[in-house]
Amino acid sequence: MTSRRNATDSTPATPPDHAEAPVYDFIVVGAGSAGCVLAGRLTEDAGVRVLVLEPGTDTAGLPEAVSDPPAWMSLGETPANWGDTTVPQLAGSLPPQSAPRVMLPRGKGLGGSSSINAMVFARGHRSGYDSWGEHGAKGWTFDDLLPYFQRTETTRGGAPGRGEAGPLTVAPMAEPNPIGLACLAGAVETGRRRATDISGGLEEGFAPVDLNIVDGRRQSAADAYLTPALGRPGLRVVTGATAHRLIFEGRRCVGVEYGVQGRVSRARAVREVVLTAGAIGSAQLLLRSGVGPGQELREAGVEVFHELPGVGRNLRDHPLLTLVHRTRRTVPPARGNHGEIIGLLRSVPELDGPDLQFIFVDIPFPNPEPPVDSGFSIGISPIRPYSRGTLRITSADPYARPVLDPGYFTDERDVRTTLHGIRVAREIARSSALAVWGPEEVAPGPEVTDAASLSVYARTAYTSYCHPVGTCALGEDESSVVDSALRVRGLEGLRVADGSVIPSIPSNNTNPTVYAIAERAAAFLREGA
Repeated sequence: MTSRRNATDSTPATPPDHAEAPVYDFIVVGAGSAGCVLAGRLTEDAGVRVLVLEPGTDTAGLPEAVSDPPAWMSLGETPANWGDTTVPQLAGSLPPQSAPRVMLPRGKGLGGSSSINAMVFARGHRSGYDSWGEHGAKGWTFDDLLPYFQRTETTRGGAPGRGEAGPLTVAPMAEPNPIGLACLAGAVETGRRRATDISGGLEEGFAPVDLNIVDGRRQSAADAYLTPALGRPGLRVVTGATAHRLIFEGRRCVGVEYGVQGRVSRARAVREVVLTAGAIGSAQLLLRSGVGPGQELREAGVEVFHELPGVGRNLRDHPLLTLVHRTRRTVPPARGNHGEIIGLLRSVPELDGPDLQFIFVDIPFPNPEPPVDSGFSIGISPIRPYSRGTLRITSADPYARPVLDPGYFTDERDVRTTLHGIRVAREIARSSALAVWGPEEVAPGPEVTDAASLSVYARTAYTSYCHPVGTCALGEDESSVVDSALRVRGLEGLRVADGSVIPSIPSNNTNPTVYAIAERAAAFLREGA
């Protein structure tokens, strides 16, 4: 349901003169999932003026493949993805030649990552939110977020705690791929629980997961929240607009300087500037504006305006490892997102909640060499990782790439969790439910059984699950970047309202959590909280 009409403005109308800068109530930097929510919710008030700045294209400029659910894997090679890559990941003292540089896809264009992601819509288990208050944040438990989760969605089936009137229409595939159903049966056969609503946040086990697919087409944040608001007189969306820096008067953020096609403009906000550029973009803009760790800013040639050590720290992401299988029986072509069934399990019983996610993928992913003609994969992610890393900038140049080091598998506990996941995945693959498909493991291969070899596989064969968070973490202590109301600590008129504020990554594909954070931010802004 991606709109193909060009309903946005790609050329600013004002010169780069601060005195003549147009004035809005709110400036929203970034039109990804969170930015679309804020644009839609804030302009429900007809008297509110909102400017949204998005460096990517409008929906008309996005690839046609955006709308086709099975085609999402091709979008990483298009301009709809920023094309970020991490520094070499040296976990476990890997030799430099073995250390992978990991692609870290993120969306560029209206809808942001919701326009290129795998469309999984799951909250993660409620226990994954329990640690959000460790740095003093108040009011951010799962139960606190629940009304905002509900506000985002329209679901079917009446499961406890689900929404019934939100902009996003979410549901499992009506007819999942048969190979996924066989994997689900294999999971149950080997003693794992069959959940009823794995997307809602209250259950562990395996089940078909909710997806952002409506009538066979992707539903992005732009489709659900932004497009219905584009005709409102208070909303202006400027695409192709890269935010260069924030403008301050004293300690108050009063506007944004941005560039479009080589021309620099400024806009003023009489109420607030809200950063919704994601875990990478929002932290980058703060750092370019002189807000962050002082020594790092000076090394990058940026004048320190407000020392805030937590900016760019605490970068967290989910790594995803797959066991790839060839099948004798041909797997039917995908109609959904390739991964229609997930599972949440504990690697050890004494944990307070699941720390492993499994996803059954109806193709060989990634396809090894020589390629597999017909097969499937079982994806494994340590979904509550201990490992964390950093984001840095090297200059104030707004077009320079960030230095991204997520630190995957630098904490040995994540390796141990993943090895348990491999054991479970192999049990499922050997189940009688899958026997009719004749599965044969081709990566890492049945001969790879010892812990040392599997650990090397875990540390070198993974990809990003594309869930970076944490670089502007929520809390009330000195390590926090935003307070419990999402206000940047020590400054006025400036908030962050996207995945960067997530202090501890929950056990889900994080897009639904970002939607809920943005819904809550909209409530804060409308109420003046």
